[in-house]
Amino acid sequence: MNVQFKKGVLELVVLLIINQNDEYGYSLVKKISNRMDITEGTVYPILRRLVKEEYVTTYQQASADGPSRKYYRITSIGKKKLRALTSEWKEFTHIIDFFIRESDQNEQT
Repeated sequence: MNVQFKKGVLELVVLLIINQNDEYGYSLVKKISNRMDITEGTVYPILRRLVKEEYVTTYQQASADGPSRKYYRITSIGKKKLRALTSEWKEFTHIIDFFIRESDQNEQT
């Protein structure tokens, strides 16, 4: 996937995942990297920014597999941000789909 595309949507993807369940950083990276090629270094700056902007909060939870983990939880402000980003994304993809269909029709004629 185009790097610029990924940069534009990762905040939305992170909020979508955290909105379903609280997650720790590595689990987020694994879930995203199962679908698109990313590195841990891509996700953690986004998480820090989301915390700073109060879209996400953190808490520590003990882990049976080792040291305690920092979990991320979406806030009510984060849910509003998620709704806005989702709406913008749908509008954006609708516009791009229009141009793809138009281009495909022009190629067929």
